[in-house]
Amino acid sequence: MDQSFPKTRPGLWLSVLLLALGCAGFAALWVLAALYTDRQLGWMALLGALDAVVLVRLGGLPRGAARAAWAVAATLTIVALANWGIAAGQIGTVMGLLPWESLLKLGPRYAWTLAQLANGAVEWLCAGAALALAAWLGR
Repeated sequence: MDQSFPKTRPGLWLSVLLLALGCAGFAALWVLAALYTDRQLGWMALLGALDAVVLVRLGGLPRGAARAAWAVAATLTIVALANWGIAAGQIGTVMGLLPWESLLKLGPRYAWTLAQLANGAVEWLCAGAALALAAWLGR
């Protein structure tokens, strides 16, 4: 009994869904670790870039600039979601809210201001290096 499997790639929608779930999951992990240690943990951006690269490859996206762009976009999403979640968790704790309750109450301008205040040069360098890493390995 010789079975042959079709050599088709999953549709784009499945790849994007996998990427969205992976970004949300990694950002949640980063937020939990940062809130537990009470630090920004900017180096996690590099791990997020590696996660994004693995996800775009597992998603079956064809090689090239488009896959690298998806990896960079996913890395940027991870960094943004994580910083938003960390800021919401820290502010929400002070106000007596759970992190997921304060996540939706935090506005974009306030989140950006808090991210600028909380992140130092090392965190911004790690975020930039993560974007470059995602572009390079995502090809």
